Amino acid sequence: MRALLALVATVLCLTTAGVASAAEAPLRVLYLDQSAGWRHRPVTRPQGGGQAPSEAAMITIGKASGAFTAQVTQDAREITPERLATVDVLVFYTTGALPISPQAWAAVQQRLAAGKLGFVGLHSAADTAWDYTGEGLDYTTLINGQFAGHPWTEDQTVRVKALDDHPLAAPWGRGVDLVEEIYQYKRFDPALVRVIQSLDFSGTPLKRPYAVPVSWVRSVGKGRLFFTNLGHNEATWADPRFAEQIVGAVRWTAWRARGDDTPNPREQAIDQVRALLTYAGETDVEARLARAKDEAWLLDVAPRIAALREAYPGKPEADRTKFEAAYGAVLAEVRERTAR
Repeated sequence: MRALLALVATVLCLTTAGVASAAEAPLRVLYLDQSAGWRHRPVTRPQGGGQAPSEAAMITIGKASGAFTAQVTQDAREITPERLATVDVLVFYTTGALPISPQAWAAVQQRLAAGKLGFVGLHSAADTAWDYTGEGLDYTTLINGQFAGHPWTEDQTVRVKALDDHPLAAPWGRGVDLVEEIYQYKRFDPALVRVIQSLDFSGTPLKRPYAVPVSWVRSVGKGRLFFTNLGHNEATWADPRFAEQIVGAVRWTAWRARGDDTPNPREQAIDQVRALLTYAGETDVEARLARAKDEAWLLDVAPRIAALREAYPGKPEADRTKFEAAYGAVLAEVRERTAR
């Protein structure tokens, strides 16, 4: 019933809000929601057969918007060089080591780099990886981030803010409070992506002294990739703003919508400093940020703030000595550099 209500909400949202021009043929989406690791509720098919909630939602969103048609599968072996020739955009909501052949993954990258294939990753697409030693990028390097825990669990309220005015962040506005499971990441390189949404710790009760990206875009050759951490909860799939973001992502990765994919490491660095100062309880965070004009210093201090994730104690009873030393040193420097 919950899945049905989610679909109804999506249909009501989109049936009068189609985005595709009548002159445009619908894009061809292949949605892979295979779980080789943890299985999330939105990708769990009913025991008696039928589609998972997110599968039904993807099909409905595509039809209602007119932007795309979606085929769904829970078997990555169906992604072959031959099948890819009939696909415009791949969408992954996956976990674990997927059974994708080296030839198929090489073909994905070749088509992506040639601008013939878009890629969209949803939620646990960042909790996905398999051994690949062929040409091009391994999966995690392509996505530009790998799951490194989720302190913000599925029942917690978080505030997600837009880091810039990218059209793919627009459905959620400048900031939105959600109940969602939020990942933090390792193997994340800010120089390769444009982060368009991140956690806003001014409105998120559980805070950390480092920035946590939520959604980003990047280019790979002539191709485009979009990733969002959102989508863990069924309520998110029922939210018309999420449906709008999916439609936008599919169209954007297929070059049917505008939006800059230029990496924004400076803005990400400012977000790192903002997270640190907010965690420290500073009341004049934005005023301090306005005084942080030295870009070379920002780009130098940002990775040291980001490194606090690795030092942060995983459990309340864990030894905090290493973390406190690193945190105290970088906070003192930031306070000095952003003082009046």
